[in-house]
Amino acid sequence: MGPDSGPGRPPATVLLARRIAGMLTTLAILLLVNAVWNVVVWPRFYKRVSQDARARDAAGKPTSFLIVHSVLVGVSLLLAAVSAVVGIIALVNG
Repeated sequence: MGPDSGPGRPPATVLLARRIAGMLTTLAILLLVNAVWNVVVWPRFYKRVSQDARARDAAGKPTSFLIVHSVLVGVSLLLAAVSAVVGIIALVNG
């Protein structure tokens, strides 16, 4: 037994491993909540942006307003997918 442990108490390394496992589970759940949030919010935002008068010019071509917001939504949904995958991996392996 090391100096940190007493009778009936696990060694400090075991306590640390349990604490890290708990933090990883919490972070994995946070990643999954983030993914769900992004999947719920961004498509609705895109729908509103695409219907905005600033989204298309007089000829019906997409404006920079629509293009920039489309990229923003696309990147956000990509991050949601990555968050979901990493969160699931962390929960399965954690």
